Amino acid sequence: MSADNSVGNVSVPLRNLLNSIQCMRDRVRDGESNESDGAFDLSNFWDTLNQAVKAVSQEATKLSVAFSKPPLPSQQDGEKLSEWILKSVLSLSTVYYWLPKSQGVSLRRQVRNATVDVLEGVTQLVEVILSSPLQSLSHEQLTSTGGVWSVCDSFTQLPRDNKAALLVVLSAQIGVVKDAIEEIEQALSEVQDPFSDILDDDQEPRGNQDTYWSEKDRRVIGPCQGLMKASAACLRKLMSAVKTHGDVSTPQNVAQLDDLADITKELSPGVDDLALCLYPPMDYSGVEDNVSKLGALLKKVLAIIRCSHVCGESQLTWVQFLDGAVDHNLQKTKDLLQQDS
Repeated sequence: MSADNSVGNVSVPLRNLLNSIQCMRDRVRDGESNESDGAFDLSNFWDTLNQAVKAVSQEATKLSVAFSKPPLPSQQDGEKLSEWILKSVLSLSTVYYWLPKSQGVSLRRQVRNATVDVLEGVTQLVEVILSSPLQSLSHEQLTSTGGVWSVCDSFTQLPRDNKAALLVVLSAQIGVVKDAIEEIEQALSEVQDPFSDILDDDQEPRGNQDTYWSEKDRRVIGPCQGLMKASAACLRKLMSAVKTHGDVSTPQNVAQLDDLADITKELSPGVDDLALCLYPPMDYSGVEDNVSKLGALLKKVLAIIRCSHVCGESQLTWVQFLDGAVDHNLQKTKDLLQQDS
């Protein structure tokens, strides 16, 4: 048999494998998990899931090694390798489907995303093996193999329950909001044109109001910053409250944690939208619109916190304080915008 025929024959099981994993990836990405009729053993789920993802990593390594140097696997060996890795990814997908919504939508979403990442990683590895000369270990194949290892290893960092899943969401939101606040503060501290870094060296600084804040602009920014900082404080305080009072022992509490995750995910886009419209030339109507939207959203977040199990007496104090701070900054912004208008 010629080398070309050998390559062609061993490619057949790989192409079939690729198609199967792509279909599986799409089903996991778009599908729903199974609902648990009785008690769900979360500890057993994690043990089984970790075993499944470890098996995927091992089988992906075997596949990569088999195609890293001549001689190529025979068609029969190629079929066996493909069968083993297909079984491993099918097992991983099956275990993911065990996780019911009742354990938390936030938790399930993060486990789903991690599972999809593994399936995507294996897909890319098979694609690279098929597209590379099947006689040598390419840089792309090394990178793809390492990518599979990385996404498989990331399972050890996944939140183990819905409380931990909410904390992941809050941590990400805190980081984005903090960045937006710091960028505005940095821009305000610079005397020169805030867009000077994007001017060519031979361009003269633009001496017009489109690139600088007026005194009124700077006054308006004050309460807008106050609203952004209230959002940051809300996220930090909520994170502390969830760590202290967060509970996943009842369906109602699990659902409340999901509600908090969903509503707080809207805060960072709201803060970003407000921050962007503060740069010169400042559009006062845009500022007023985004201030109103962020203020309404923040009050909604505080209302949901107030009604949840994570809000005890000590939390109620800062919830009420921040609610008042939102009203204060909304009114102050409105008053400043109406001056000389």
